[in-house]
Amino acid sequence: MLERPGRLSGAPVRITDVAALAGVSIGTASKALNDTGQLREETRARVRAAAAKLGFVGDARARALSSGRTYTVGMVTTDSFGRFSLPVLLGAEDVLSAGQMAVLLCDTRDDHVREAHYLRSLVARGVDGVIVTGRSADARPPIDVDIPVVYAFTPSTDDADVSITLDDALGAQLVAAHLRTIGRRRVAVVTGPARHRSATSRAAGASEVLGSALVGPALFGEWSERWGRQAVDVLVRGDDTIDAVVCGSDQIARGVCDRLRELGRSVPDDVAVTGFDDWDVMALASRPPLTTVDLRLEELGRVAGRALLDLIEGSAAQSAVVAPSLVLRESTLGA
Repeated sequence: MLERPGRLSGAPVRITDVAALAGVSIGTASKALNDTGQLREETRARVRAAAAKLGFVGDARARALSSGRTYTVGMVTTDSFGRFSLPVLLGAEDVLSAGQMAVLLCDTRDDHVREAHYLRSLVARGVDGVIVTGRSADARPPIDVDIPVVYAFTPSTDDADVSITLDDALGAQLVAAHLRTIGRRRVAVVTGPARHRSATSRAAGASEVLGSALVGPALFGEWSERWGRQAVDVLVRGDDTIDAVVCGSDQIARGVCDRLRELGRSVPDDVAVTGFDDWDVMALASRPPLTTVDLRLEELGRVAGRALLDLIEGSAAQSAVVAPSLVLRESTLGA
């Protein structure tokens, strides 16, 4: 059992106090707290327990000097609203904070000059690595820095880089399979701009599973509620027997639901509707709430964080694809 050594009240906790409480030498305590050296796991655990009990806070500057690292990581994003980058950041922090690393978030606002400025600043600060992300799943040119880099959600155009991406096609396959399971036989696909990889991947994934239940080619448009409403008008003019619509985003799906309701069609009794993204602002506010696809962006961030830590520590890291998951709600299941 760990017992607190005698010390003056109010005096700062020193590593000597931690070592005394854990019953080890100062050198062993230092190695355990900095996760270095060849120590038994039970010794490391005992030292960390002692540090936690005493409220010991290590000297970050000394730690950086001794290791040659700053224990900081930069995250560069084009996602000004944080819709995609904030969940990725939360996931990455889950992993990086375990290694006592801090994350510096830089929003480039899609400005190449601003991005170059942030990259120079991060390198000058001596960050140990960089995570590059954004609001688009389309590949982007790689950044040119001499430190470890991982691309999260927004992949690099260079296959040699480590990119952690989402399996959009699988997500669309999940919603399409769900619609077939609940008996829908006349299904349309409405998605975003054809120039976006996520729009084409989602349309292709859904079409593959729907097969003969697909009423026609996917309709490509905007990532907007307005396009969802417009698409319904196009669909009902061409085929009055449609009983489900697979949408490439929650925004589109919400517009589809609104227009169907205006036309006197019940969702899901007459037409089932699915979204994509599981964006609470859209998915839960839709009438009815949307069956959709959870991108699992926090998990994507955790995978990116682990990959970056591996690169920083000199280990190999591989690109990876994160599988999304299906979220069932009233837009396909009813009340």
